[in-house]
Amino acid sequence: MFGKFLKKSRDEEEGRVPPGQVLTEKFPVLTYGPTPSLKPEEVKVSLTGLLEQPLELSWAELMALPQSELTADFHCVTRWSKLDVRWRGVKVLDLMSQVRLEPQASAVLIHCYGGYTTNLTLDDFLRPENLLAHTLFGEPIPRDHGGPLRLIVPHLYAWKSAKWLRGFEFTQGEKLGFWEVNGYHRRGDPWKEERFSEE
Repeated sequence: MFGKFLKKSRDEEEGRVPPGQVLTEKFPVLTYGPTPSLKPEEVKVSLTGLLEQPLELSWAELMALPQSELTADFHCVTRWSKLDVRWRGVKVLDLMSQVRLEPQASAVLIHCYGGYTTNLTLDDFLRPENLLAHTLFGEPIPRDHGGPLRLIVPHLYAWKSAKWLRGFEFTQGEKLGFWEVNGYHRRGDPWKEERFSEE
């Protein structure tokens, strides 16, 4: 199905493409379930769970936070990779400067409009490159690619970069998300080919 736009490249010899991946020039759209239709002004991002005080931010409040650029490679568990994807948005660390975690918090469950969830440890979540992205290649993120707002976690497979972001629930220990409950690896490191659960 994807063969017509996948290719081998010298980049694979330069260490940018994880094992088992093939480069694509395009940006495939893969989604489970219906695609939510949201206007930016309808988006609210909540932070709940093991926090000293819960927080909910409107779109305008998100846009008032520092805005950052990110260029990163994007690796899908279905074995394609796209290099040098350009995003703009709010760094996770800038968002988290608005709250204080309880000491027992060790993980986060990401919630999305449409009901999708995925999980991250705090170590994976609180990395300086992670972004709440609203712009892709200089344009608002298309709905099919997770717009108006999606999470970008470039060091893990793309199912962790949750589309249609709605909120973060901070927990003591990991609560598995949708794909993790259905047989995918709890972490998803592309360099270790952590595609499926070991159980």
